[in-house]
Amino acid sequence: MRYDGRVVIGSKGVAVDIKTRREKQQKLMVQMVERKVRSRAQQLYETRGQEDGHALQDWVQAESEVLGNSILAPLYHRVKAGSPDAKPTDDPASEAATCESPA
Repeated sequence: MRYDGRVVIGSKGVAVDIKTRREKQQKLMVQMVERKVRSRAQQLYETRGQEDGHALQDWVQAESEVLGNSILAPLYHRVKAGSPDAKPTDDPASEAATCESPA
């Protein structure tokens, strides 16, 4: 792999723009964090006896726990805030709603 100005030339000769590559990496990292948050929110829901009406609370608590000491926290918050550098992957409210539906 070699660097050619703004473009990385991969081992297969495919040119990938640095900005595109960074955006894809950020999207994957945010998806990974969201998966962990979703899983933790589901655990909180199940721990409470699957009582409905606490999806947002579960999501916020799970997000806080997962991001607590994570080096990905600033990236996650920047993406969720809608920074022009990266695009959000999912709506947290819709993700929180999935916590109250059976898996």
